[in-house]
Amino acid sequence: MPTGSTRIRLRPANTSRVPFWGQLAIGLFWVVYVLGMAWGDPTAHDYHFLHWVFLAFSLVYIGYVLVNNAPIFGTQSYLEFTPGYMVHKNGLFRPKQVFAVENIVSLELLASVMRVRMKDNELYALDLKEVKGKRRKLVFREQVRRFAARYDINLIEPNPLRG
Repeated sequence: MPTGSTRIRLRPANTSRVPFWGQLAIGLFWVVYVLGMAWGDPTAHDYHFLHWVFLAFSLVYIGYVLVNNAPIFGTQSYLEFTPGYMVHKNGLFRPKQVFAVENIVSLELLASVMRVRMKDNELYALDLKEVKGKRRKLVFREQVRRFAARYDINLIEPNPLRG
């Protein structure tokens, strides 16, 4: 991470029942199975074209697994502090949450969650368990403090942690 960067990379909790390598193995098994069936005895099956359809779906599945689990297109989950805004992105296929400074009343920085209270009494909770690594946590907390001080936002930090 560059020293001038205001973007903190997040690692979403893995809530999938099958781990990444398991999903990839399933997809590769499908591809091998379909190719074996397609190049086997083509006269044995009336619906030979379905092998190619299933092969296409298997490749799409492998692509989906790779896009969701590997940073192919750059950082996919992040929290960024930009001039006048705080931006939260929770994955490739999820929309950005943009919090304008003029709408933020307070930031509550706890050990495992950061709560963003808006002027319209909306409360957004951002899970800080996604911030992995001691150094990244320190950088994150310092950026939140600088952001709050720069824009005069009330920062509530019951137990100011060092890491």
